[in-house]
Amino acid sequence: MKKEFKGRVVCPGNITAPALVSHGGFNTLASFQMALMFGDKHVKCGDQNNSDLYKKAMINTALCLPETIGSTTGGMILYTACALGKAPACMLFSKTIDSLAASGAILAANWTEAAMPVVDELGQEFLDYVKDGMTITVQEDGTVIVED
Repeated sequence: MKKEFKGRVVCPGNITAPALVSHGGFNTLASFQMALMFGDKHVKCGDQNNSDLYKKAMINTALCLPETIGSTTGGMILYTACALGKAPACMLFSKTIDSLAASGAILAANWTEAAMPVVDELGQEFLDYVKDGMTITVQEDGTVIVED
């Protein structure tokens, strides 16, 4: 079974990856800190306050979340994760992306070799539907296809 959602393109691209879902806000600094500081090759989420993601590998996943929260360093952390090849395959937001996450993603798209599509405004129905491990396909126009 598959279902399509349409969002707003922040960073265009085409990608297929397994879903990794957070129903709470994604703290970029807390989530990536261990991987960026101590070289965790699997980029396991270090945010112990995010029970959906804690200790799960984030690299090369379709990271599905409502919004980012936390530190004003979030954009730079996201940019750094992309520059070091430790980023998710894509980031998919149910809500409107905040300016910090958007700036990090846009900088990474323009200043690194990272190809990390970012789509926002996918809606609560998207976040309620998608589950860890489902196959996510992102298209250039902001169409997100979710398959069991």
